[in-house]
Amino acid sequence: MKTLVAYVSTTGNTNKVADAIFEVLPDDKEIKELGEVEDLDGYDLVFVGFPIVAFGPNPAARTFLEQKVGGKKIALFITHAAPEDSDDVTGWLQTAHEAAAGADIVGMFDCQGQLDPKVAEMLLKSDDPQMRGFGEGGPSTMGQPDESRLQKAREFTKKVLEDYHGTKATGCA
Repeated sequence: MKTLVAYVSTTGNTNKVADAIFEVLPDDKEIKELGEVEDLDGYDLVFVGFPIVAFGPNPAARTFLEQKVGGKKIALFITHAAPEDSDDVTGWLQTAHEAAAGADIVGMFDCQGQLDPKVAEMLLKSDDPQMRGFGEGGPSTMGQPDESRLQKAREFTKKVLEDYHGTKATGCA
């Protein structure tokens, strides 16, 4: 089975999760930034990762999901600045799911990442109380995704492999 981990990361959060997923995958694997992926021919499974921007997949990820994943088995991994149990996250994940509607989505993982300080500053200046609230939460995101969240990404990867392809994952401590 040939597997690709394709991701876009603006602050490094999604890159950390991509690396954690990649280390668990069996040998026939590649990791690439989304912009390097021309097509998905030859891959049996693709893990696609991206941050949430403006309540949905960042623009590069949205285009990738809408144009390149049709008919492919994919697993999504998503970073965002909110705690995973935040009410807002459900809608963001649904938007990501809808963008990949043409694919066979075999799993979805999300975790909190560190809010970009520039974005937090912009949010704090917003007239919208909800946006200011997101900005005020910035300090609580420092250091995310932490090792516990990266371990959850590794476990997610193992489960996807075992559930959908009967492959035992290796390489995870």
